[in-house]
Amino acid sequence: MIQDPLISAQALKALINEPDTRVLDATWAPPFLKDRPNGKTCFAEGHIRGAQYFDIDDVADLDTALSHMLPSPDLFEAKLSALGIGNDSHVVVYDSNGFFASARAWWMLRAMGHSKVQVLDGGLDAWRGEGGDVTAEIVSQIPIATFEAAFNPDLVRDMSAMQAHIAENDSKILDARDQGRFNGTSPEPRAGLPSGHMPGSYCVPTSVLLTPDKMMKTTADLLPVLEDFQNAPVVASCGSGVSAAVIALALARIGNWQAAVYDGSWSEWAAHPDNPIATAP
Repeated sequence: MIQDPLISAQALKALINEPDTRVLDATWAPPFLKDRPNGKTCFAEGHIRGAQYFDIDDVADLDTALSHMLPSPDLFEAKLSALGIGNDSHVVVYDSNGFFASARAWWMLRAMGHSKVQVLDGGLDAWRGEGGDVTAEIVSQIPIATFEAAFNPDLVRDMSAMQAHIAENDSKILDARDQGRFNGTSPEPRAGLPSGHMPGSYCVPTSVLLTPDKMMKTTADLLPVLEDFQNAPVVASCGSGVSAAVIALALARIGNWQAAVYDGSWSEWAAHPDNPIATAP
């Protein structure tokens, strides 16, 4: 059983040639960040040798206007099988933005019943720092595999579930957006969307979970930030369900593996005029 949701670059170097190890590059950049290359471009320019690209906008429900929503189990099975991942695979996910979308991919795999998955601590920079092999060469021979999903609804929340949580005050809602957006004093990057937060939620920006060199903080350093949520039912939220998974990842590191993610997050919540929005700090 995996005890830590993260794996170090040094540990990955020791495992990368094992026959059941599969490495996925989940690099992604929000479309509103015009100065950043997209994930596919980053992958093409250089990735861990043997890694394949995991596109959260492709492994997604494409029948909704919301971005990168969790796909059906059937679609997820097809996409993972095509990547050579089976139920016995040890999956390691990384990205070149620290944890931004690798945590989302980790959560997606767990929501589909795959527990043997870890995130590379520090991402591609940490791998390079350990002298890991980086290449632009694309894998041409993908192992034949069959992935069978076992959807875990406990790790996913939709808008109606969030409305019920707020009404009943039965879960801690942690928001990964920055303080300005949470308070309603800074604009949302998505045009026409008001800022603010769900009533009763807590602001836990991803920056407080990471070190200056974009590693995840140790358990000892995470506890002062998250100890009130260590044994509580938690739902993580953010702008569109990506950085929320960093909160779930950090909570797993301190022992709370049951944190759910509000898939639609603020993009869905704030777009519905009947949903309450709080703006007080």
